[in-house]
Amino acid sequence: MVQKTSGTEPKRRGRPRAYDPQTALRHAIDAFWKAGYSNTSLDEIAVATGMNRPSLYAAFGDKHALYLKSLDHYRQLAGAAMREALAQNRPLDETLMLIYEKALSMYFPGDGPPRGCFMIGTATAEAVEDPEIRAAFAAGLRTLDENFEARIRAAQTRGEIGQDADPASLAILASATLHTIAIRARSGTPRAELRELARKAVGVICGKPAATG
Repeated sequence: MVQKTSGTEPKRRGRPRAYDPQTALRHAIDAFWKAGYSNTSLDEIAVATGMNRPSLYAAFGDKHALYLKSLDHYRQLAGAAMREALAQNRPLDETLMLIYEKALSMYFPGDGPPRGCFMIGTATAEAVEDPEIRAAFAAGLRTLDENFEARIRAAQTRGEIGQDADPASLAILASATLHTIAIRARSGTPRAELRELARKAVGVICGKPAATG
């Protein structure tokens, strides 16, 4: 007796991916963020991501390559949040405070100790000896300065700040405020104190007291 077969063969399913790259990167970032690049082992990253070492190598390369990918991923996420804040039609002082508020929310996750900025907290120590990390770090700082400067120039064109102001210098001050907030967050400075620090810096940048909204 011949067994009848259906006209359509069942589709073969490929082997499902055992990880999601974006999720794995986020977990790798958390691991590096907690202990720094040098003090984080591949075994610890494997535990954090739920991937074994061969899978990590296949997906991301060695620890150095994974860190560079983590750094780039963080820069993209932070850059997107900054561009979103800059794109809103708000006065300059409110825009700057919105950026600092977003940063503080990232630096104080709520489910653990304050961790500051991933880039500032992990790349500064490695940039001295590692040219690739130094280049990525410098690119991140440069992009930050450029984004601030573009927004400050737009505010100057609209008459929000004086025509004698120097947008490039004010942008560096805005970036430096972000950096010191990140460092002081890791040192244990309370969030409310850092928010007040940001407010005072915004007042200096805009030439008037920052908005209280």
